Amino acid sequence: RTPEGRTVLHYCKFAGDTVLFSTENEPAYENGWDVVAKPDGTLTDPETGREFYCLFWEGESHVRYAFDEGFCVAGGDTRAFLEEALAQLGLTDKEANEFIIYWLPIMQENPYNVITFHTDDYADAVPLTVSPAPDSVIRGFMTFSASEKQVYLPEQTLPQYARNGFTVVEWGGGEIR
Repeated sequence: RTPEGRTVLHYCKFAGDTVLFSTENEPAYENGWDVVAKPDGTLTDPETGREFYCLFWEGESHVRYAFDEGFCVAGGDTRAFLEEALAQLGLTDKEANEFIIYWLPIMQENPYNVITFHTDDYADAVPLTVSPAPDSVIRGFMTFSASEKQVYLPEQTLPQYARNGFTVVEWGGGEIR
């Protein structure tokens, strides 16, 4: 959900050398994204007039995420697991669908996936600045590692995010090899 009317947003996500960019970002990322947000969620580049339904980036990270807790999910059960976990995190059906379209083909053929969702540690490692400040922020970053056998680890308690007013949603993930 975006602010009433049209609001110019500056979205800047990267600080320091946490993330090394690949060439994948849309629209082009130049020290942040400046877009106009409409109440329906459409984002418009004020310089080109191009419309986007999301901002996309892909990169490589040197951050070492812990697998102290999480889930071990059989490859064939991954879709159902992700549907439930993403709903709990507060993603809409459309957002969860995009997440699953991206990650399921990579994960479903593994015998098992050891999965952890990072929230506070991700926010610390990859700071986010949005101006004007949103009323709600939902950031879900999943890491997973393929496993040939079932792994036992303490089950993670996923946060439940609420959407209030102007909400920024960021989802992503990474495979740990």
